[in-house]
Amino acid sequence: MSLTVLMNAGPWLSVPPPGYGGIENIIATLVPELRRLGVRVVLASVDSSTLPVDEKISVFPDGQFGALQRPYNQVCGIAQAHLGGVVRALHARDDIDLVHDHVEAVGLATLAAMGPDAPPALHTLHWDLAKHPALYGNLDGGDRIRVNGVSAAQLARAPRALRDHSVGHVHLSTPLAVDADRRPRPDKGDYLIVLGRINPGKGQDVAARLAQRVGVPLVLAGPVGPYHRPEDLAAAGDEARQNPDVRFFYDEVAPHVDGDLVRWVGTVAGQERDDLLAGARASLFPLRWEEPGGTAVVESLALGTPVVATARGCLPELIEHGRTGLLTTDEDELADLVLAAGALDADECRREAATRFTPAVMAQRYVGLYEQVRRGATARRLQPA
Repeated sequence: MSLTVLMNAGPWLSVPPPGYGGIENIIATLVPELRRLGVRVVLASVDSSTLPVDEKISVFPDGQFGALQRPYNQVCGIAQAHLGGVVRALHARDDIDLVHDHVEAVGLATLAAMGPDAPPALHTLHWDLAKHPALYGNLDGGDRIRVNGVSAAQLARAPRALRDHSVGHVHLSTPLAVDADRRPRPDKGDYLIVLGRINPGKGQDVAARLAQRVGVPLVLAGPVGPYHRPEDLAAAGDEARQNPDVRFFYDEVAPHVDGDLVRWVGTVAGQERDDLLAGARASLFPLRWEEPGGTAVVESLALGTPVVATARGCLPELIEHGRTGLLTTDEDELADLVLAAGALDADECRREAATRFTPAVMAQRYVGLYEQVRRGATARRLQPA
């Protein structure tokens, strides 16, 4: 395949990220498979990214994620500076066939504003589409800009203008799904895990209260705001409370974290993360929001750990109730489901992941979307005036 794609990962974290980083991990999963399919990849990220690519574009030497705790007027230029570097590169060269953008809001707005002479672009929506109603409700990218979701449920809640630019959805994947059905059955402990950034939408406070109520140990694994380790958060002092996720943790979660039945271990990565997830009785997702993609869900399945969750967002698309997990619309029912999760078969979870959520499946789907977006943009340019 003769195709050069500018993959815009953004300025927040390196690719792959050092620990937590949902979007950056997905890009790190997608790009090697695209290159195996013959796609040439130019990565727009920070200079510390180590993902093997054909070329790299960067404005910042390192990830700027830590700046996100500061007031908007101090950080609003970071994403714009990064996109400025992308735009300069697109103006300076003519070999980019398509831009695949992953930068929330400003990526889409910038690419749409570039006009008809810029390359076609596919903007992947990784987040809650209710966040930017003025942008999404008035989007006009012509025939050059298209978007895709990471689940059907996510796109179903999108404003009409955004749906009009959609070419469908692509479920997220994980390298852990490759040959997941051929790995030995994991040894299971008697604990639950919530894997992900600690914030109200993920419901870690619900999980902590539930663990205390049913007496099942719970591990909370993920950052609190920009703080990846408990000692980092402790050292930050009262200033850290300016971050809403930090306030949520201290006010709603920390009172239930006793270091014994409920533990917060911070960000875990690599083999430590995999072992912790594989050994759990179940992954718990007591969601308060419409989860758009569910990276941690597919990772859990790949490691043979069933999912217990509220049936919101993409969860019903990823989990088969009674086979790979247990879903409910009633938060109070989660305790009963946690106690029942031990009866589910880890092998069923791993077989599902190996079939549906491998990087190869995701990459093939994206290559199809790339061609669809390019054909649409070319057809309009070739139409007679």
